[in-house]
Amino acid sequence: QVQLVESGGDLVQAGGSLRLSCSASGTIFSINVMGWYRQAPGKQRELVAAITSDGSTNYVDSVKGRFTISRDNAKNTVYLQMNSLKPEDTAVYYCTAGRFRTGRPYYFDSWGQGTQVTVSS
Repeated sequence: QVQLVESGGDLVQAGGSLRLSCSASGTIFSINVMGWYRQAPGKQRELVAAITSDGSTNYVDSVKGRFTISRDNAKNTVYLQMNSLKPEDTAVYYCTAGRFRTGRPYYFDSWGQGTQVTVSS
């Protein structure tokens, strides 16, 4: 099993920045992709960003150019740098980990507890 612990959520004004962190422990050799989902009240959970073991990244269109996902393999930690935050970025952000194969969808099966990000206008 993989355990994920997030941190960094906070209340911030529109235009501000936050950095979320997610530390992984356990059977981390089994994972080759990590990512961040978010879920706002009344909305479906959406994949915000993902990064594979070879460093390839993907972002949802609404955050491209504003958010950056990165990883520190030595620390088994993934980060989400969020700049130019907007009120519509308000959500609970969940770290996730799993596996993927080229040409196949990501398969995420480990989840953190979530961290709240609130952006005020």
